[in-house]
Amino acid sequence: MFNKEVYVSRRDELKKLIKDGVILLFGNNESPNNYPNNAYYPFRQDSSFLYYFGQKRDGLVGVIDVESGKETLIGDDIDIEDIVWYGSVDSIKDMADQVGVANSAPMSELEVIVKEAVAKGRKVHFLPPYRHDTMIQIMDLLGIHPSKQKEAASLELIKAVVKMRSVKSQLEIEELERACAIGYKMHTTAMRLVKPGVTEKYIGGQINGIAQSYGAQVSFGTIFSQHGEIMHGAPSMAELEDGRLVLCDCGAETIEHYCSDNTRTMPVNGKFSSRQLAIYSIVEDCHDLVLKVAKPGVKYFDVHMAVCRLMTERLKAIGLMKGDVDEAVAAGAHAMFLPHGLGHMMGMDVHDMEGLGQIYVGFDEETRPRLDQFGTNALRMGRRLEEGFVVTDEPGIYFIPDLIDEWKAKGHCAEFLNFDKIETYKDFGGIRIEDDVLITADGCRFLGKEIIPYHPKDVEEYMRAARD
Repeated sequence: MFNKEVYVSRRDELKKLIKDGVILLFGNNESPNNYPNNAYYPFRQDSSFLYYFGQKRDGLVGVIDVESGKETLIGDDIDIEDIVWYGSVDSIKDMADQVGVANSAPMSELEVIVKEAVAKGRKVHFLPPYRHDTMIQIMDLLGIHPSKQKEAASLELIKAVVKMRSVKSQLEIEELERACAIGYKMHTTAMRLVKPGVTEKYIGGQINGIAQSYGAQVSFGTIFSQHGEIMHGAPSMAELEDGRLVLCDCGAETIEHYCSDNTRTMPVNGKFSSRQLAIYSIVEDCHDLVLKVAKPGVKYFDVHMAVCRLMTERLKAIGLMKGDVDEAVAAGAHAMFLPHGLGHMMGMDVHDMEGLGQIYVGFDEETRPRLDQFGTNALRMGRRLEEGFVVTDEPGIYFIPDLIDEWKAKGHCAEFLNFDKIETYKDFGGIRIEDDVLITADGCRFLGKEIIPYHPKDVEEYMRAARD
């Protein structure tokens, strides 16, 4: 964890933003896999609890009384039976001291605190829960049914947490750089191992092992597939085939729970074909455009649309699209090839704070996603950029057979799409290039001291050198 002053300062700022009431920040409990004592490993603490209270143990709740300023770490000390199996751990009081919290109490005290606040008509703030055990706990404490808790969550608290967690401090940036350093090792390991005959599952396992071997974990389930057109294609037992592309989307999460998220697409045989290179170069240029236009004050929605226009121009040049570029983009024709947004917030969650409500995290009063248009409805980030934001830059081009069939049958955007030529790409797969971008005072930069090779010649050279 960071030093205690970091957490004290964060809680003080939170109290200024909330102004009144009692704040409940629920940590996570162990989550059983297939029977009670076989929990998912490693344990993952709730990110917002970590942000303000820093402790990684299960069964904790942080309580902040805004008016009095009293802060309490709630949790039960472990007993001798737990110590036999897991060893001795710090007491709740010790953990409270470590993060500058003056008070600690057993879990039974939480009901007393909440009932007293409710009896006095005070606000009780909590964030939208995403685990069912927490939902049950909230129902027991406040009488709110789990189906109503998302609506009942404190919008005031949501907006305060989003405001604070969106802008990364120097300490956080350094931790994100550590995650990117591990991510570099994960991706370059994949590049060294890719060759015909190796299974997707084998390389996926090696990638995950890299994260764990550096004291970290994967920041999300590794995507490694020759079916790059499937957005979340998990590694299968399929062998890599000569002449195909394979897409690798993976990242690391550090011990302090800050994440990286990168994607690379590479030729299985180490050499891009001319057809693969033509599509790859479009994605490459769209990816690099972001570095030129993203900066404080610019809406990320506008960056996304600039990428869509460039992609459409280039797809038109090779005969896959047609018609007026601006009209095609306005109609959403480009979403045939790019059905997702340009990127998302990054931080302690790989899709940072998404559980708090994407409309609050990725958008503001002047930017709202178009929920009625395919592609645009998948945008996760559109708000004005600020110094200290970390976002992903991840354009892609995908040839999704079922989507091609559906749009062709309906004649959807037929005035902008050359379906006959698109049909010939049904076996192509997909290409995505993704990096994590820090918004700086006057522009932006990639996170990570070593950039994972992504220019086609660099990818080919790295793969060739790995095989020599």
